[in-house]
Amino acid sequence: MDKTLARAPSLADTVALRLRREITEDRYKSGEKLPTERELSETYGVSRAIIREALGRLKQDGLVRSRQGSGAFVAEAGTPVFRLSVVDLRDTAEIQNVVELLVAFESAASALAATRRTKAQLKMITAQFDAMERAIAEDRSGVDEDVAFHRAIVDATANPVFRDMFDFLDTRVRGFIGAARTNSARRSLSRQVQDEHRAILDAITAKDGEAARSAAAIHLQNAIKRLTLQRGLV
Repeated sequence: MDKTLARAPSLADTVALRLRREITEDRYKSGEKLPTERELSETYGVSRAIIREALGRLKQDGLVRSRQGSGAFVAEAGTPVFRLSVVDLRDTAEIQNVVELLVAFESAASALAATRRTKAQLKMITAQFDAMERAIAEDRSGVDEDVAFHRAIVDATANPVFRDMFDFLDTRVRGFIGAARTNSARRSLSRQVQDEHRAILDAITAKDGEAARSAAAIHLQNAIKRLTLQRGLV
């Protein structure tokens, strides 16, 4: 059967659904190692980034788990699962709680990336920054480029657990990034957002961990302000 998928906005969800079906139908047994990202990418005709997102969704639901240096495996029954509900952007308290988590996570990731990044990783982070610049110039939302920028930073931590957490957060709070960028565009704040990204990039370029930590925290704290939520949250 040909499993190649057509491009669509919900591609990662589609791949996750296919993999979920194969797991629940016992094509992949409990505890069995899944094919590599490259192999799954070829099977489904999608990028490895899409495969990572799809696996992230399955990890959230406790169907898949990672072993450092070994890949992804079908989770055995009883594997503990950390869950986080999809963020309701109308719920001020929920947003505040998630932002606190994001600030802690992104700040730590940026600090580690600044001290551990390689030249190749810095080049990738810079490329994603430039992609956001093009999105602004072309009057596009830039959500995908924004996520890719932060993902490149997390990759530079050289810590697979950070990558797993990013995948988890990405699928649960992506709407937060989209809403923040939309409000920024409407209020002509896109340049301010990009300046905040540049501060993070500059600190990582300079290998200044504390400056990167501070720049990331400021960026996330300003993002919540840009949402201009109801109930007086500004």
